[in-house]
Amino acid sequence: MRLFSYGAYVCVNIDRGADMSYTALYRKFRPDNFEDVRGQDHIVKTLRNQILADRIGHAYLFCGTRGTGKTTVAKILARAVNCEHPVGGNPCNKCASCRAIAAGSSMNVIEIDAASNNGVDNIREIREEVMYAPADGKYKVYIIDEVHMLSTGAFNALLKTLEEPPAYVIFILATTEAHKIPVTILSRCQRYDFRRIGQETILERLQELVLAEHVDAEERALRYIAKKGDGSLRDSLSLLDQCIAFYLGETLTYDRVLEVLGAVDTEVFSDFLRKILDGDLVNVIRSLETLIMQGRDLTQFVNDFTWYMRNLMLLKASDDMEEVLDISTENLERLREEAAMIRNDTLMRFIRIFSELASNIRYASNRRVQLELALIKLCHPEAERDELSVVERIRRLERLAEQGALVRPAGGAEAPGSYAGGMPGAAGAYAGGAPSGSTGVGYPGGSDGTVMGDIPGDAQPASYQRAAPEDLKQVCTMWKTIIAQTEGMFRVVLAAAQPKYNAQDENDGRLFVVFADFLAERYIDNAQKKAELEQIIEEKIGKHVELKFVLAADEQIHKGTLAAIDLEERIHEFIHTDIEIEQEDSDD
Repeated sequence: MRLFSYGAYVCVNIDRGADMSYTALYRKFRPDNFEDVRGQDHIVKTLRNQILADRIGHAYLFCGTRGTGKTTVAKILARAVNCEHPVGGNPCNKCASCRAIAAGSSMNVIEIDAASNNGVDNIREIREEVMYAPADGKYKVYIIDEVHMLSTGAFNALLKTLEEPPAYVIFILATTEAHKIPVTILSRCQRYDFRRIGQETILERLQELVLAEHVDAEERALRYIAKKGDGSLRDSLSLLDQCIAFYLGETLTYDRVLEVLGAVDTEVFSDFLRKILDGDLVNVIRSLETLIMQGRDLTQFVNDFTWYMRNLMLLKASDDMEEVLDISTENLERLREEAAMIRNDTLMRFIRIFSELASNIRYASNRRVQLELALIKLCHPEAERDELSVVERIRRLERLAEQGALVRPAGGAEAPGSYAGGMPGAAGAYAGGAPSGSTGVGYPGGSDGTVMGDIPGDAQPASYQRAAPEDLKQVCTMWKTIIAQTEGMFRVVLAAAQPKYNAQDENDGRLFVVFADFLAERYIDNAQKKAELEQIIEEKIGKHVELKFVLAADEQIHKGTLAAIDLEERIHEFIHTDIEIEQEDSDD
């Protein structure tokens, strides 16, 4: 510990050595110059230029979410404007003024917490103090944190001083809720919006700190901590501090970070989602029981699972979302598989249910019951009465009908467990194995109860089939060449698609592109992609072919009229040639 004096004050400089108590990482590694501030280059550059050009403003407003550096930058600015030997706009951190401000003993820098000092009297004290010039140094700097907490009267009292302060006074107002500040105050300040810090920037900083602290940590573990910081470097450092303390002297692995933070691995979310899509409620509840026994936090599980489904929704929404998601290649591949397994509206229903749960679970006395109720809603759409849930129930009934699970037995009596009534008011529900609403009459059937009407797909009797038009056959022979001219995810889903035609309507000359899975759902009504593919086909065969995009899961809405195009004759035309074998002359 060393004593030094400046002016009329005696200050203490304490050596932060072994005699000091532990200092949290976010305090220990708080930047002391502009160059060390991460993720706010647009603000740092402006402030440094102002200092270098001696164009310092009298009032600043720092806005932004928590942990983005508002107070840190304010303190650096306070030191820089009072520094005796500034270096490139940065404080030297060695002169008496810099050291006093850093130690919190300077009379020139006054920090005020507006959350607890928000009355008119507190602001009046400031108005009286600003009349006195600094004892030493150039500026008196008032840093008012959480300034939005000031009362209306306090804002009014601050207004006049803020408008015409003495030349030696600088006000720095910091807030996380700029919309609560009166316009009259905003118009008198230079406003700087602090952005959320990027995950990669936070990761780089964490890697630097673990090296400085001699902590062995996996990159995957640090990346997860950076992600959980949600754009706040301070929150990320606090989480890192917590994990290091729990496994002091040991390697900080990904699994250990998950354990300390009560988090769940991405693979668990994937497993949950796949079981939910299968309607396997028993195993979903068993998986939840396992998480609870492991001590996982249910509120965090709900938030993380909602975020997982959000990533899935973004992946389905656009071809260019892979870089935005910032997840590993392994997890991205798993997400692609699941994107092909779930419809957009089903996914939105899942997100809605869990978003409502996230709002309610924090106040629930029994969080497990709330979570189990939400999982039941996901697995059994009949538990809800909204439009999306009703549609999902109809789809499940249609799948059961296609698989033969809903069959009307001979004599017209309903088999146990069969669904004969259909869904009230719902077109497309199955009654006795046949789609209701298809015709106004019953379906002719044999004595065994089988239906002779709409037989899906290629199972249609030959008498109902008609040959595909030659133009469509020509398109199918060139299908791989055609889709090779497309790009991105559109090309991927086309490669798995099957071109079909209407086998019962000779006037329907459309080519039906039947996509294999739900990954192509966003292209179904995409007129631009449809026109793009039609243009490519027109350039290839010299004729215009109208296209219709269909999901394989929705193929039943065409009542079994779609059939694959038989190319056997077409292929035979291409490969059939007369072969003449010439016998070579022998020298014998």
